[in-house]
Amino acid sequence: MTAAPVALISGASRGIGLAIAGKLASQGWSLSLGMRTPSMPGFADPTRTQLQHYDAAEGGEADWVASALARFGRIDAIVANAGIMIPKSVIDAEDEDLDAMFSVNVKAPRRLVKAAFGPLAATGRGRVVILASLSGKRVKSADSGLYAMTKFAAVALSHGIRQSGYHLGIRATAVCPGFVSTDMARAITDRAEETMTRPEELADVVAMLIGLSNTASVAEFAVSCALEESY
Repeated sequence: MTAAPVALISGASRGIGLAIAGKLASQGWSLSLGMRTPSMPGFADPTRTQLQHYDAAEGGEADWVASALARFGRIDAIVANAGIMIPKSVIDAEDEDLDAMFSVNVKAPRRLVKAAFGPLAATGRGRVVILASLSGKRVKSADSGLYAMTKFAAVALSHGIRQSGYHLGIRATAVCPGFVSTDMARAITDRAEETMTRPEELADVVAMLIGLSNTASVAEFAVSCALEESY
């Protein structure tokens, strides 16, 4: 078993997931990176980094967990970052659109945490971060409505994990950002790049959250790049 703590990060090939991986690597974590097209990041130490082919739409979470355990012997944190958005209103969308987003944004992270629940509990301080969205707290526009349905569910998933694992030392947090400077945000807004939250800022948030002790549980953490009524 490795002495370093181990984190599994989905959607780790770019954007927020890649930034989180870089931050945790700099803090000495060993990493198992879930990527649709596995590629070793430039910052990574190959002796402490495992690449796993993982597509949240296809499943395979139990296999990923088994592979990480075989490599490192432990799992200390899950960062469920993979997500998709189909910008349609609840009126214009079809069931297939909702099913596709629920599959990636809600069902896949639930399966991943379920598969890793035993190893997380074994550490006495397992950590789970669900990358949700401010769309999991409010519906900002018509075209974000369907996406918001899945992100509200992602926030509820995080709370459910927290309730299920608290007595085992597992802590779960729903991180809820607004616009982040990623490909997903650029596709749906004309907001200037410099006015959006940077992935590296969210990486700092995630590193802080999973580093807190068991007596400093944070259920939700909202981050916004704009002035809103509540966030």
